[in-house]
Amino acid sequence: MKFPNDGDGEALQSLYKDGINFKKQQTVEFFVAVPNQTTGEKLQNVLKGEGFNCFLDQDDETDEWACCCSKRMLLNYNELINIQKKLDDLSKPYGGYSDGWGIFVD
Repeated sequence: MKFPNDGDGEALQSLYKDGINFKKQQTVEFFVAVPNQTTGEKLQNVLKGEGFNCFLDQDDETDEWACCCSKRMLLNYNELINIQKKLDDLSKPYGGYSDGWGIFVD
């Protein structure tokens, strides 16, 4: 299977090599960096309104905040890019930005 030559493509290639089934839906977690807890709580409500399952989390080591949004989906490059763009657009007014994704292996 071929993937684009960028960070998202490399992540998908790695998952493919690890034997992840791309024909089965996976739980994908998208991370949205936010400046602080108060802003994160406001953005979390917006993202929930857009159909994302979200929770707010603070990194123990860096004290940085992030909205973690999960979605069950097939691992598809274009869909991953579109979701990250949507998260970026929704979070920009709150000083946030899309900061990657990962999966929980079923």
